[in-house]
Parts: sequence; C-alpha cells; structure tokens
Amino acid sequence: MPYYERNLPHWLPQGKDLFVTWRLGGSLPVNVVEDLRSKKFPSEGHRFREFDTQLDAHRYGPDWLMRPQIAELVIAGLKKAEEEQLCRLRSYVVMPNHVHVLFSAMVPLERTMFLIKGRTARQANIALCRTGKPFWQNESFDHWIRNFAEFDRVRHYIESNPVKAGLAARPCEWLSSSASSTGFSRCVESD
Repeated sequence: MPYYERNLPHWLPQGKDLFVTWRLGGSLPVNVVEDLRSKKFPSEGHRFREFDTQLDAHRYGPDWLMRPQIAELVIAGLKKAEEEQLCRLRSYVVMPNHVHVLFSAMVPLERTMFLIKGRTARQANIALCRTGKPFWQNESFDHWIRNFAEFDRVRHYIESNPVKAGLAARPCEWLSSSASSTGFSRCVESD
C-alpha cells in the first residue's frame, strides 16, 4: 500500500473508500494552524474535527467557495474526475473555504488530487481574475474508510457539515452538496 509523509502521514490504498478534505490557501492563519498542531488531542480524529470547526466558522481568509460559480467549478471538477475513472464519487460538500469528499480512489490518490485541485484552481483563478497566486492549500487531509459503519458516519458528517456550520437548516438545502443533488425527495418528505 502506498504511503508518504509531508506534514501529515498519508496511506493511499487504491480502490478503497477515502475521506479527503482540502481547503483554500490562507483559510487559516499560520498561528491558528500551529496552535492546533501543537495541542494534545485524544486522537487525530479529534484534531481534524477542531480544524474543521475553525474552517466552518470561516472567520479567516478567503471564502471564494461561497460564490455559486466557484462552487460549481469544484463540483464539476469532482464529477469530471469520476467520468475519467480516477475515482468513484460517493459524497461531497463544498463549504465556503474547504471541501469534503468521500470517494473510492481508482488510481493513486496523489494523481487524483493533483488533477482535481490543479484544474479547479486554474479555472477558479481565471473566474476570480487572479494570476500567479495559489488557490488551494498544498496538503490535504485523507482518511482510509475501514468498514461500512464508518462509511455511513463519514457520509453523514460530510452532508451534515453545512448544518453544523449554521449555513443550512437541513443537508439537502445546501446546494453545493451531494445531499442536495440526490436528496431532494428526502428534503421534501421531512417538511
């Protein structure tokens, strides 16, 4: 199984379901990131949730993904990766400054992420009239899903993220999400 390390360890089992999160460049100040990295947490999952809570508050940095045109570019990039058989998309949400995806990697994750992030960064920078500036933070968080119960928890976490962040009352109301694109009937039924 491929493995590499940068700031975080990365296990990259091809063909397995993976939970991947990445964020906009500058979405968290260096001092906040350093503080979160230096704190003791019971597990890396707890550390991840604290990072995610900071991102959900979107108090710092850009929130370009709030713009429907930019969010749609990211969603189109995810769907294109699936069409090209780089991955099988299971669940996603595009938040104001970060993205959560659950997918099955069909090629090495590094290649999939390079293509998704590279394409979407280029397109978003053009749409935002930005040149020569990074769009995404270099590194992503990834977690290998071990079983169906974990798969279901992660899918729920992803699709409920807009509700947790106070951006929607129900998951299906957040348009930049797989819950919205697949869950309209569930949303109507729950009214």
